[in-house]
Amino acid sequence: MKYLLLILFIFMELAIADSANKMYECTKIFENRKNELLVELERIDEQKQALDALKIATEDLLKKKQNDITARESVVNTKSKDVDAKVATVKSMLEENKKLLAEIKSIKMDKITQTYAKMKPDAASNVLSAMDEAGAVKILTGLKPNVVGKILSKMEPKKASKITTMLTQVKGE
Repeated sequence: MKYLLLILFIFMELAIADSANKMYECTKIFENRKNELLVELERIDEQKQALDALKIATEDLLKKKQNDITARESVVNTKSKDVDAKVATVKSMLEENKKLLAEIKSIKMDKITQTYAKMKPDAASNVLSAMDEAGAVKILTGLKPNVVGKILSKMEPKKASKITTMLTQVKGE
């Protein structure tokens, strides 16, 4: 029985030693895996920090771009208003110039008409006969009908006929 107990005791010791050996190996494997996970966790944390830094930098850049765009829009709007104001000024000046030009033409035509009114019918008919019909009609429309009649009576009949026709069209308008 002693032998049996001794053999049993040896087997138990071997089983315990084998079990302790297996436990030691499991603990070693767990420790290695734990270290690997810690390294992986550190790497993930570093990547998260880098991603956060990139996110902040991107947001700052986006804010700068937005501020730049806003500033440029403000400048463009200001210049647009200036251009609109200048366009309005130019338009009003153009209208004023048109009125002045019409007034000058009217005064000029009045002076020319007065000149022809003071001329003798023979001299006026000679000058008007040499002119184109449209110009002669403009001058004759400003004269009194009795003066026009005297001038037309001194003109060549064909020319006087054309001018008379044009005068009736001008009077009809």
